Amino acid sequence: MAVKKQLKTSISIITQFYPPDYAATGQFVYDLAGALAQEGFDVSVFTGMPGYAFRQTDVKHEERNNGVFVRRTGSIHLMSKRIRNKVFSSVLFIIRCFIKLLRKDIRGSHLVLTSAPPFLGLIGWLYNKIFGHSYSCIIYDIYPEVAVRLKVVPPDHLIVKFWEFVNHKVWHRAESLIVLSEPMQQLLIQKHRDLADKIHVIHSWADPKFISPIAKSDNWFAKQYDLTDCFVVLYSGNLGRCHDNKTILECAQLLSYRSDIKFVFIGNGVGSQVIKQAIATGELTNTLQLPYQDREVLPFSLTACDLSLVSILPNVGDTIAPSKIYGILAAARPVAVICPENNYLRELVAEGDCGACFDNGHAQELADYICWLAANPHIQSTLGRNARRLLERRYTIDRAIPKYITALGLSEQSSLSVEQTQQSLHNI
Repeated sequence: MAVKKQLKTSISIITQFYPPDYAATGQFVYDLAGALAQEGFDVSVFTGMPGYAFRQTDVKHEERNNGVFVRRTGSIHLMSKRIRNKVFSSVLFIIRCFIKLLRKDIRGSHLVLTSAPPFLGLIGWLYNKIFGHSYSCIIYDIYPEVAVRLKVVPPDHLIVKFWEFVNHKVWHRAESLIVLSEPMQQLLIQKHRDLADKIHVIHSWADPKFISPIAKSDNWFAKQYDLTDCFVVLYSGNLGRCHDNKTILECAQLLSYRSDIKFVFIGNGVGSQVIKQAIATGELTNTLQLPYQDREVLPFSLTACDLSLVSILPNVGDTIAPSKIYGILAAARPVAVICPENNYLRELVAEGDCGACFDNGHAQELADYICWLAANPHIQSTLGRNARRLLERRYTIDRAIPKYITALGLSEQSSLSVEQTQQSLHNI
């Protein structure tokens, strides 16, 4: 009697951003999808054409990459930096998702929806209502709470009430909800106590094989931008509305007289425009600003520094989780975090003994720390090694993937497939 082939659970991950896009959510989905495929699951990704790296025109609409089948829908890029265009692109992507996923072979047996763009979870809710299809949600940012905390919209606004209503409907029907930090979990439970049993905390990660320590003297990126002979302070990634650009800017201004210290900003965002203006007006004389770099450059850009920065505003620490810190740990570089006293990042840095944390607005203390670290290279090395050890111990995809398999309800299905295979062997 022939042995039955082990059944595969087919997973369809829906996300607007995916490599070669620079968006952090897309990078993590890329790692997650590939890791699930390696575990034996049949994984596909439905995504949009690049929106951040939209100048890259050689992206295929369908391809198999990293063991994952990727489908990309069309996209537009008119007025790409304007909010109204981002909203329009997101709505268009959601509509295309609903239409394309009518095909059962694209949906797979379980949908995984990210929070980028907002309201994407409605796809899961609709298909659950119509077809009884199961789905899970990965919540990277808790909206509309972020917008309310940033005073973009008042808490009693109609759109906030509607958004909260949609969230509860979507999350209530989901098989599971995945958030990136314990404070995010606590906030969701506070707002939706009936969802407590289905919320899973799974921290993000960095790939220690992809990003590994490189000395600046051996780093082509550091050489290209003349960063080898000075103390480099790096901010890499989005410097957006949730990040404290004021403290960083003031710190850079305080140290503008130091020719041996250089600030490097890589990425974009509202805060990046502030930095750009300060450079243009001559306020910052020791600062280099660069655009987002391609994924393959990341191992070199993250190691072209001596200290990396992470910042978060005081009132949004339980609504988002800065993912850039994990790449910093992988690069074996000390980290300086600007955040409020009760932020979970302080516990992370203290546990790893890999840097220091500073209250928002304490630019002078940050500047003093940079000067002290620049004068003590042996401490830099120790903190960097500690950072790398912390990553390898706690924040790798190998650590995260079993938790995802459990959270997505895939472990039971995998066990069932194994039992079926064993039963087939018994019947031979």
